[in-house]
Amino acid sequence: MTEVYDRLTEQEKREVCMYGVTVAGMRESVESSITFKLSGPAMMVAGLMSDAQEMVNTEYGDVDYMRAEDARQCLNRAKWILFEYVMKRD
Repeated sequence: MTEVYDRLTEQEKREVCMYGVTVAGMRESVESSITFKLSGPAMMVAGLMSDAQEMVNTEYGDVDYMRAEDARQCLNRAKWILFEYVMKRD
């Protein structure tokens, strides 16, 4: 793949496969987000789900593997935010 990817640990490679980014990168992105700060994690989840919905919208043509993979990772990021920031508060 890339030189950067090759330097990742096996766990980080697994995270990149699932989320498109490492958990550390995702946490940094979430916690620095203006949406997270002003509206909270649930609104971030709603936004990610909307993004995934658009990725599989057939109005733009057939859904190819890359768009389906991007949508899958987007949904995984949404689930991670739910589990990490919403459900742990209960």
